Amino acid sequence: MRILSITAQKPDSTGSGVFLTELVKGFRELDCPQAVVCGTVAGEEVSFPEGVMVFPVCYQTEELPFPVCGMSDEMPYESTRYRDLDGKMTQQLRQAFCARIAEAVEDFLPDVILCHHLYFIASLVRQMYPRIPVYGQCHGSDLRQIETNPWQRQWIKEQIPKLDGIFALHEVQKERICQIFDLPAHRVRVMGTGYNSNVFFQNQSLARNPEKTRYLFAGKLSEKKGVYSLLRCLRYLKQPERSELYLAGGCGSEEELEKVHKMAETCPCPVTFLGKLDQAALAAQMNQCDVFVLPSFYEGLPLVLIEAMACGMRTVCTDLPGIQPWLAQALPDSGAIFVTPPAFRNADEPIPEELPAFEMRLAAAMEAAARTHLPDGEQVARLSWGALCRRLMTIMDHQEDISCW
Repeated sequence: MRILSITAQKPDSTGSGVFLTELVKGFRELDCPQAVVCGTVAGEEVSFPEGVMVFPVCYQTEELPFPVCGMSDEMPYESTRYRDLDGKMTQQLRQAFCARIAEAVEDFLPDVILCHHLYFIASLVRQMYPRIPVYGQCHGSDLRQIETNPWQRQWIKEQIPKLDGIFALHEVQKERICQIFDLPAHRVRVMGTGYNSNVFFQNQSLARNPEKTRYLFAGKLSEKKGVYSLLRCLRYLKQPERSELYLAGGCGSEEELEKVHKMAETCPCPVTFLGKLDQAALAAQMNQCDVFVLPSFYEGLPLVLIEAMACGMRTVCTDLPGIQPWLAQALPDSGAIFVTPPAFRNADEPIPEELPAFEMRLAAAMEAAARTHLPDGEQVARLSWGALCRRLMTIMDHQEDISCW
């Protein structure tokens, strides 16, 4: 089966980008011919396995003279918010992607197209190619855009239901997709996520420090990812002198990054900025830390939690919709601790008065996690990208009837 994968973003740096890249690697192991249409900027290389055809759409060029469009309002690289696109910019985006998608279809001749995010580009592909099977992979941030951003909303809501099938990360997300796009339940399939077991595993040559509890965060260093609250919660730790916090990731906003650094200076325990790490470096760091903390105010299904568990870390996560039920089913003995989030307005904006109590809960959960049992390694090992790719291929190859979903 010849698979064309498409994203408007860079195929790295974010959870959805890693998801796409790992699927491409997994399909390659299954000997599927592949091509990818993706966003990039001039001078940056796009890395995929040998033999994968790449059709990059270059932002910040004469054809597309603005930074990469980001599905989140804060990206770990310079980006353009969809809500800020005017009529001219929208037309430039449409023309640039239409040209590269048409080139990819003509040169590669795909049997199936898999679009990442249920948003503008997936809608565009469906409209361009009504006779090619087109599937959409939801990542969560796309639903937030639909709910909070009126840009192209009505047209997108008309096109997405026409996809041949939609993949969701978990049951709660599936329910939201059905509600937003007025779809019957059988049109959306929960697939979960995967991790790279060749990179993320317990490395016995790397040691943890028994004298310290090392906490690790990996992701965008932004307020909506909960980093401000993570830094503030350190004041509530009972033994800050025995604690260390490591922050891995970048930030698209210089203002937010500067604030994070200033907040770190006043924390009662050391805070180390690791910068943006590749997967191997992140896995190495995970093998040297004790508790992974994800205090986000929005998430789809955070792959990084599984990666941390595979490296032998205990985990703490905000109790956002869908994550805990999926984890309970996929990894019944994960040991993860979930923290009740603050009340929100506008989908993912915490009410300021709610934050102190949330931060106290977060600190208590972090200390509790340091004492809880480790996740079951055998359970974690079953959640590989290869297994997910095989399930996706069965569906997209129509070996499994969509009407039976």
